Amino acid sequence: MNWITNYVRPKIGSLFNRQETPDNLWTKCGECGSMLFHRELSENLQVCTHCGHHMQISPRDRFTALFDGGAFSEIEVEKPIADPLQFRDQKKYPDRLRAAQRATSEKEAMLVVEGDVGGVPIVATAQDFSFMGGSMGMYVGNAILAAATRAVETNRPLVLFSAAGGARMQEGILSLMQMPRTTVAVEMLREANLPYIVVLTHPTTGGVTASYAMLGDVQIAEPNALICFAGPRVIEQTIREKLPEGFQRAEYLLDHGMLDRVTDRRKMRDELTVILRMLLGMDAPVAADLPPPPAVSTEGAVATQPPATAES
Repeated sequence: MNWITNYVRPKIGSLFNRQETPDNLWTKCGECGSMLFHRELSENLQVCTHCGHHMQISPRDRFTALFDGGAFSEIEVEKPIADPLQFRDQKKYPDRLRAAQRATSEKEAMLVVEGDVGGVPIVATAQDFSFMGGSMGMYVGNAILAAATRAVETNRPLVLFSAAGGARMQEGILSLMQMPRTTVAVEMLREANLPYIVVLTHPTTGGVTASYAMLGDVQIAEPNALICFAGPRVIEQTIREKLPEGFQRAEYLLDHGMLDRVTDRRKMRDELTVILRMLLGMDAPVAADLPPPPAVSTEGAVATQPPATAES
């Protein structure tokens, strides 16, 4: 009786009461190998607390940390024709889109919003590399056009965060057409005399780099971001020579005059506040007068206002 009471019954009870430990509590830094607790990493904006390596961050989490009080409202983007080429490789294109939407909880690879940064009203847009590599398809072209249109209508600067592997092959030539189309959108801002600031994040490559990502009035990059048209491996195989250390990384481009700044993500809000106020002819920011940044973690953040249309 003692054996059943003292051993069998507790053993059976433990099988039903056992709680599984979540497997997403820790993240390994891809640069230094440190194990980072998810809450600490989220509060540090997905930047390694040991080596400063910048990991991927979702557009919503980025905007929550950027805008005053973490408040922003979405701008509606026109939906393009679904699967115009009836493209299929290992999967059908619509199936890939649905899988990406489930994984990211976003409609597409770019999010367009508006709000205040350091007391300056702006329009901002950011690519999500987790959504099919942030690839530039017709929706991304529509998003940039909607952002530029909204910026012109409301007389606001446009800040763009790029992160992409290039054009979206499932849309073929229609994807490549977004390069001149987005260039026209940038020209709309120039004609309206509105600042256009680009923040290049890791990675920004392909047709994105050959169009809107390198047309900013001010070009900022996050540390060690890969910024290029063709990747270093492709170039090495083509010219059959060893490339310099750090080639096509943000610091290398800064040294060679292709960037204006390389700024840590945790300091990006303050940097943009200074630059925006300077370009708009406003007084220099005073810390005591600026709205406070959000005090809560960016984990699971969502927009606090409903979407606005580009025409409203």
